[in-house]
Amino acid sequence: MTTKYALHLTFATDQNKNVRLSISNPKEPVDATAVNNALQTIVSKNVFNFPQGRIVSALPAEQVETETTTVS
Repeated sequence: MTTKYALHLTFATDQNKNVRLSISNPKEPVDATAVNNALQTIVSKNVFNFPQGRIVSALPAEQVETETTTVS
């Protein structure tokens, strides 16, 4: 069994769409304050340009754990 971790940063855009940035293997333990600061910096500095529109707000970040088992 293989376990993978990711940090999903989700944002709302000015076109009423959501966009997600995924960070593989984030540093453990995930520091909620650092993540929130990064989210706010991305929003305030308009760092990314997405076809879905300009980022206008951050949504809650999620730490995701995925387990994969080979069956054959």
